[in-house]
Amino acid sequence: MREAIRRAARGLPAISVVPRVGKLDAAAFRARAALGLPFLITGLVGRWPLSQFTPQLLHERFGHLPVRARVGDYINTAFAVDRAMRDMSMREYLDLVSDGSEYPPPYLGNLELRELNSMCHWPAYFDKMGPPRFWIGPARTVTPLHCDYDDNIFAQIWGSKRIFLSPPHHGEFLYTREANAILFGSPFDPEAPDFEKFPLACQASMIECLVDPGEMLYVPAGWYHQVRALTFSLSANRWARAVPFALQGDSSLRRVAE
Repeated sequence: MREAIRRAARGLPAISVVPRVGKLDAAAFRARAALGLPFLITGLVGRWPLSQFTPQLLHERFGHLPVRARVGDYINTAFAVDRAMRDMSMREYLDLVSDGSEYPPPYLGNLELRELNSMCHWPAYFDKMGPPRFWIGPARTVTPLHCDYDDNIFAQIWGSKRIFLSPPHHGEFLYTREANAILFGSPFDPEAPDFEKFPLACQASMIECLVDPGEMLYVPAGWYHQVRALTFSLSANRWARAVPFALQGDSSLRRVAE
């Protein structure tokens, strides 16, 4: 799968901006996703009931939920098996980060919070999707540069995030290492590039994208991305459970992926 995606990406046009488009039905989304490039969708997420929430309302209505927070230096240990985590309630977490004294601030990342699902109305862009995963935290939370090998739709429910994107075949410039069978991470930081330590990284294309409240970002399988919260944010994403769209038009690549 990994090599098939990288091979397909070599034919992609270079881009410097992630385009914004209006609401898409499933057919229009899939046609655009088949091009293998990221894009932003407006006009969907802002209609979700959860978009009307605030951290205070989350504290009041869902403070009892058990959560697991990323703590300590979770940025530099993002792809380690022994990354520090702490179990607490949602209320305890929101109280913990309210003073903004820790850096990096503790982060609720990649959590299933089923109680929130009914307030999110996901479009049927993928035939099969994994469950929604939620990401909650204040400004300055970071998920460092990495890629997943499933197509991904990422909803910015409230708050804003800055995302850097790089195409799959540029992983050869990013000093990647395998975190697990479907996740590859990079030590290169596009926000503070160190080209002396990582000289090949100057050849990697990096596209900066600001994701505003109410927007949804399509991240094609294999695209590297680094995510930083610019404000207190609530995000959610779902991964497809199928052959990536970028491979579906080529039967030979499809056989490799399957």
